[in-house]
Amino acid sequence: MSQIGSIVDRNGYMDVRSHGAATFNLDARLPNQVFLKDAQDSLFCEFDAVLAPDFWPALCAMARWHGDARVELLVLEPDCEGFYLLEYGMYPAISLPLEAGVDDYWAAIGYEPNGDVMGSIAISANVIAVTGPSGRWGCWGERDPEVAVFRGFPNLAARTEWRAQFGPFLEVAGALDSYLPLTFAGRTVPDEYAEILTANYGTMDGGPR
Repeated sequence: MSQIGSIVDRNGYMDVRSHGAATFNLDARLPNQVFLKDAQDSLFCEFDAVLAPDFWPALCAMARWHGDARVELLVLEPDCEGFYLLEYGMYPAISLPLEAGVDDYWAAIGYEPNGDVMGSIAISANVIAVTGPSGRWGCWGERDPEVAVFRGFPNLAARTEWRAQFGPFLEVAGALDSYLPLTFAGRTVPDEYAEILTANYGTMDGGPR
């Protein structure tokens, strides 16, 4: 793997992608189920929050719950070969050890290939998948519809504490009321979209939040 704060090389990219494929359905998109394994209740936040330096401690906390020594972020859109390799000669993924700091995280996601800010992950990434080698937790984010969803909370107490410390986060009903309307015409979430999202990311018993 690369040094702290740098983009991975080809081997590192394949490792990150392999771990991502063990955690997520990399071809799925919201409102469909992106996680391969069921986990305790999901939480949502705004997409851009995940690609900000101050969010690094929240990801580290999730990794620590499951014994991961690294946090890995994979960009799924734009395409690796058709965009990142073609335009910038880089692989769109990072793998950072937990001892990295917020500046290291920002150096990685904010890295401007060839001096082009539009090539940075923070600006260019449209779909991201974040996890660790354990595959027991994850964050999936999509720029359209501007949300990220989290799973992998070991228990309700840990979820509650994490939410209070690093939030704001909303459950699915809150995301449908607050985050998602802004991304749809007329600021109204289509009924079918809302039903699918709630079914996939609602409470363990399938009820609304």
